[in-house]
Amino acid sequence: MKALIQRVKSAHVAVDGQIIGKIDAGVLAYIGIGKEDDDETARKLIDKILTYRIFENTTEADKLGKMDKSVSDVQGGLLLVSQFTLMAKTDKGRRPDFAPAMPPSDAKALFEQLVDYTRSVYPNVQTGEFGAMMAVSSINDGPINFLLEV
Repeated sequence: MKALIQRVKSAHVAVDGQIIGKIDAGVLAYIGIGKEDDDETARKLIDKILTYRIFENTTEADKLGKMDKSVSDVQGGLLLVSQFTLMAKTDKGRRPDFAPAMPPSDAKALFEQLVDYTRSVYPNVQTGEFGAMMAVSSINDGPINFLLEV
């Protein structure tokens, strides 16, 4: 399982022109689910996202500017968006190979479990819509982006 996380000033996702998920400052996380992933993998990834220190300290006493705080620490928003393309193999040729991605019906169920778990441990969670054509807008803060894998 992979997550491309971005520290954002704000982000939202729309389906058919309607905003279905919106956060202020926090993390936009694109989630890729592979064939071998399961509920345990999903929980590990979410725990890592929630505790990954990508926010800067804001006081001189805390070493101003050092990335020492997580989205949980700053109580930011978390916007989860499924994105199977993260699982593509891109090492050969000029076309992505999506064979490593979990089949959509299984991936949808696992993504829903991931969202349920996240909401059980963190209060400020929004999502996109699995399998839908989504328009994702964000204002990247930094820019700060990381690819997390578990």
